[in-house]
Amino acid sequence: MTSLSSVSPYDNMSPVAQVAYRARAAAADLAPLPRSAKDDALLAMADALEVRTSEIVEANAEDVARAREAGTSETVIDRLTLTPERVRAIAADVRHVAALPDPVGEVVRGSTLPNGIDLRQVRVPLGVVGIIYEARPNVTVDAAALCLKSGNAVLLRGSSSAYSSNTALVRVLRDAVGGSGLPADAVQLVPGESRDSVRELMRARGMVDVLIPRGGASLIRTVVEQSTVPVIETGTGNCHVYVDAETDIDMAVEILINSKAQRPSVCNAAETLLVHKDIAAAFLPRALDALADAGVTVHGDERVIEYADATKATIVPATTEDWETEYLSYDIAAAVVESLESAVAHIRLWSSGHTEAIVTTSQAAARRFTQLVDSTTVAVNASTRFTDGGQFGFGAEIGISTQKLHARGPMGLPELTSTKYIVTGDGHTR
Repeated sequence: MTSLSSVSPYDNMSPVAQVAYRARAAAADLAPLPRSAKDDALLAMADALEVRTSEIVEANAEDVARAREAGTSETVIDRLTLTPERVRAIAADVRHVAALPDPVGEVVRGSTLPNGIDLRQVRVPLGVVGIIYEARPNVTVDAAALCLKSGNAVLLRGSSSAYSSNTALVRVLRDAVGGSGLPADAVQLVPGESRDSVRELMRARGMVDVLIPRGGASLIRTVVEQSTVPVIETGTGNCHVYVDAETDIDMAVEILINSKAQRPSVCNAAETLLVHKDIAAAFLPRALDALADAGVTVHGDERVIEYADATKATIVPATTEDWETEYLSYDIAAAVVESLESAVAHIRLWSSGHTEAIVTTSQAAARRFTQLVDSTTVAVNASTRFTDGGQFGFGAEIGISTQKLHARGPMGLPELTSTKYIVTGDGHTR
């Protein structure tokens, strides 16, 4: 007969359920910890990343080699690749997170009620946060650092294409967290490389408090539609740059090129250019030449194609599909529009609600555009590339939410918390 004391709670659990169970226990231990304990663990993580860089880069090279053998595009490989310089930058981001204020325990609002009861609404960790993401191993560290700082345990389910990289990174992070005296199970890699483990994670309601998908439209749609765990939707980035009738052409060209070509493989890169008809003749020849110099192919409407002979740009006819495409490559859709309102109508129809920019010298046009466009971020005379947790001063972000409940836009530390009410009386009864 088996004694109760010899039965492990994990004996009848699947591997995914086991890590979720351990994460839940770790989250309970993390929640009451002071900032100093969490910051010490974060600094230990950053140091470990630098000390063990060669181990991480060597594992990453295995993933990159497999990706190249599979014919993966260079833009995806770029997102997958870790170099010593990139590892150092990731470690620096972790140190930045350690330096940020701790949101846990912050009083969101509070008052003394007329009956003398003291009422406070305070920030608390979400609990167990699951991250499902594609071939971006930097997300492994970003998510672990932000979750730990905000008192959450994290379950990381990266894509199989980054399995070696993620395994090495999580091994390094867990060693550092455990070595600093915190529960190592605060950071765990979800076991398995098949979709079965993803499906089980999506159905771990009661064990996992929230899921955050990061990746392409297909991944995000699958998680949103199939998960029974609450989901914070991080949408794709079909971002627009609108050049107004009244504009500084030099500035408009510079913003366009930065938005599109500075790093085209990320979600805040511009995918569509809209140009007011009154500025098209002056702006488009210069813009198209600049796009050509940056190696960008333009998918243009009929009025953009009219400028093909006057520039060195590669212009192909735009189809309906182009207006809704997140290229993540050196491609951009382009159209000439009748008015600011026409640009807004186009954005409303095709945008993913991520980031839209207007380049204008008219304050009235800027106000009108920001009022009418309903996206997480509206930029005035600035590149779309600024929609980023680091650029906003939040530290490394957990994702950019394109939904409207709980969190919207770049999600930093406060967005990884919920709240609870503390009611303090003196023998009060109702």
